[in-house]
Amino acid sequence: MSLYECVFIARQDISAPQVEALTEELSNIIVQGGGTVSKKEFWGLRNISYRVKKNRKGHYVLLNIDAPSAAVKEMERQMSINEDVLRTLTIRVEELEEGPSAMMQSKTRDDRPRRGDDDRPRRDDREDRPRRDREPRRVEGGE
Repeated sequence: MSLYECVFIARQDISAPQVEALTEELSNIIVQGGGTVSKKEFWGLRNISYRVKKNRKGHYVLLNIDAPSAAVKEMERQMSINEDVLRTLTIRVEELEEGPSAMMQSKTRDDRPRRGDDDRPRRDDREDRPRRDREPRRVEGGE
Protein backbone atom coordinates (compact mmCIF):
# COMPACT_ATOMS: atom_id res chain seq x y z
CA MET A 1 0.00 0.00 0.00
CA SER A 2 1.02 3.58 -0.60
CA LEU A 3 1.29 6.50 1.81
CA TYR A 4 -0.66 9.70 1.21
CA GLU A 5 -1.24 13.07 2.83
CA CYS A 6 -4.60 14.66 2.14
CA VAL A 7 -5.60 18.21 3.08
CA PHE A 8 -9.10 19.43 2.44
CA ILE A 9 -10.93 22.68 3.13
CA ALA A 10 -14.55 22.55 4.27
CA ARG A 11 -17.00 25.46 4.03
CA GLN A 12 -16.98 28.08 6.77
CA ASP A 13 -20.75 27.77 7.25
CA ILE A 14 -20.63 24.30 8.77
CA SER A 15 -19.83 23.73 12.44
CA ALA A 16 -16.78 21.95 13.88
CA PRO A 17 -18.79 18.79 14.77
CA GLN A 18 -20.00 18.63 11.17
CA VAL A 19 -16.38 18.85 9.98
CA GLU A 20 -15.47 16.00 12.32
CA ALA A 21 -18.39 13.94 10.96
CA LEU A 22 -17.24 14.66 7.40
CA THR A 23 -13.70 13.58 8.33
CA GLU A 24 -15.02 10.34 9.85
CA GLU A 25 -17.07 9.70 6.71
CA LEU A 26 -13.98 10.11 4.51
CA SER A 27 -11.91 7.95 6.88
CA ASN A 28 -14.52 5.19 6.67
CA ILE A 29 -14.20 5.20 2.89
CA ILE A 30 -10.46 4.55 3.28
CA VAL A 31 -11.03 1.79 5.86
CA GLN A 32 -13.63 0.10 3.64
CA GLY A 33 -11.11 0.22 0.79
CA GLY A 34 -8.56 -1.70 2.87
CA GLY A 35 -6.47 1.18 4.21
CA THR A 36 -5.88 3.04 7.46
CA VAL A 37 -5.91 6.68 8.52
CA SER A 38 -3.05 7.13 10.97
CA LYS A 39 -3.52 10.83 11.78
CA LYS A 40 -6.36 13.35 11.64
CA GLU A 41 -5.48 16.97 12.37
CA PHE A 42 -8.04 19.74 12.54
CA TRP A 43 -6.26 23.00 11.78
CA GLY A 44 -9.36 25.03 12.54
CA LEU A 45 -11.15 27.84 10.76
CA ARG A 46 -8.54 29.78 8.80
CA ASN A 47 -8.53 32.57 6.23
CA ILE A 48 -8.19 31.60 2.59
CA SER A 49 -5.90 33.71 0.39
CA TYR A 50 -8.62 34.28 -2.17
CA ARG A 51 -12.32 33.56 -2.46
CA VAL A 52 -13.23 29.96 -3.18
CA LYS A 53 -16.87 29.46 -4.13
CA LYS A 54 -17.74 32.76 -2.39
CA ASN A 55 -16.01 31.72 0.87
CA ARG A 56 -13.22 33.70 2.52
CA LYS A 57 -12.59 31.19 5.32
CA GLY A 58 -12.58 27.43 5.63
CA HIS A 59 -12.07 24.55 8.04
CA TYR A 60 -8.72 22.89 7.24
CA VAL A 61 -8.17 19.17 7.91
CA LEU A 62 -5.10 16.96 7.34
CA LEU A 63 -5.29 13.17 6.94
CA ASN A 64 -2.32 10.79 6.86
CA ILE A 65 -3.39 7.74 4.86
CA ASP A 66 -1.91 4.29 4.25
CA ALA A 67 -4.16 2.77 1.59
CA PRO A 68 -4.32 1.35 -1.94
CA SER A 69 -4.80 3.89 -4.70
CA ALA A 70 -8.35 2.69 -5.46
CA ALA A 71 -9.50 3.66 -1.94
CA VAL A 72 -7.87 7.08 -2.25
CA LYS A 73 -9.49 7.67 -5.64
CA GLU A 74 -12.89 6.76 -4.20
CA MET A 75 -12.33 9.19 -1.29
CA GLU A 76 -11.37 11.96 -3.74
CA ARG A 77 -14.47 11.19 -5.83
CA GLN A 78 -16.69 11.47 -2.76
CA MET A 79 -15.00 14.76 -1.80
CA SER A 80 -15.63 16.19 -5.28
CA ILE A 81 -19.34 15.32 -4.98
CA ASN A 82 -19.73 16.76 -1.47
CA GLU A 83 -20.83 20.41 -1.46
CA ASP A 84 -19.20 21.09 1.92
CA VAL A 85 -15.68 20.43 0.57
CA LEU A 86 -14.22 23.48 -1.16
CA ARG A 87 -10.74 22.24 -2.12
CA THR A 88 -8.64 19.10 -1.73
CA LEU A 89 -5.01 18.20 -2.20
CA THR A 90 -3.81 14.61 -1.97
CA ILE A 91 -0.16 13.77 -2.51
CA ARG A 92 1.77 10.53 -2.32
CA VAL A 93 4.69 10.63 0.12
CA GLU A 94 7.63 8.37 0.88
CA GLU A 95 6.95 8.37 4.63
CA LEU A 96 4.36 9.88 6.92
CA GLU A 97 5.28 12.55 9.46
CA GLU A 98 5.34 11.52 13.09
CA GLY A 99 4.04 14.02 15.61
CA PRO A 100 2.28 17.28 14.84
CA SER A 101 2.48 18.79 11.37
CA ALA A 102 4.16 22.11 10.62
CA MET A 103 0.83 23.93 10.88
CA MET A 104 0.22 22.63 14.40
CA GLN A 105 3.82 23.33 15.44
CA SER A 106 3.50 26.98 14.45
CA LYS A 107 0.57 27.35 16.86
CA THR A 108 2.52 25.98 19.80
CA ARG A 109 5.97 27.46 19.21
CA ASP A 110 7.22 29.08 22.38
CA ASP A 111 10.91 28.85 21.58
CA ARG A 112 10.87 32.15 19.67
CA PRO A 113 11.97 35.22 21.62
CA ARG A 114 9.20 37.57 22.60
CA ARG A 115 9.27 41.21 21.63
CA GLY A 116 11.53 43.09 23.97
CA ASP A 117 13.41 39.99 25.13
CA ASP A 118 16.19 40.29 22.58
CA ASP A 119 19.72 41.45 23.44
CA ARG A 120 19.85 44.42 21.11
CA PRO A 121 20.85 47.72 22.67
CA ARG A 122 18.04 50.15 23.26
CA ARG A 123 17.96 53.48 21.48
CA ASP A 124 17.57 55.54 24.62
CA ASP A 125 20.13 58.10 23.46
CA ARG A 126 17.51 60.00 21.49
CA GLU A 127 16.82 62.36 24.38
CA ASP A 128 20.30 63.89 24.09
CA ARG A 129 19.91 64.78 20.44
CA PRO A 130 18.34 68.06 19.41
CA ARG A 131 15.03 67.55 17.67
CA ARG A 132 15.01 68.36 14.00
CA ASP A 133 11.85 70.18 13.14
CA ARG A 134 11.11 69.76 9.51
CA GLU A 135 9.86 72.58 7.42
CA PRO A 136 7.05 71.82 5.04
CA ARG A 137 8.20 71.00 1.56
CA ARG A 138 7.81 73.63 -1.06
CA VAL A 139 6.39 72.72 -4.39
CA GLU A 140 8.16 74.40 -7.29
CA GLY A 141 6.35 75.57 -10.36
CA GLY A 142 2.92 75.21 -8.84
CA GLU A 143 0.63 78.23 -9.01
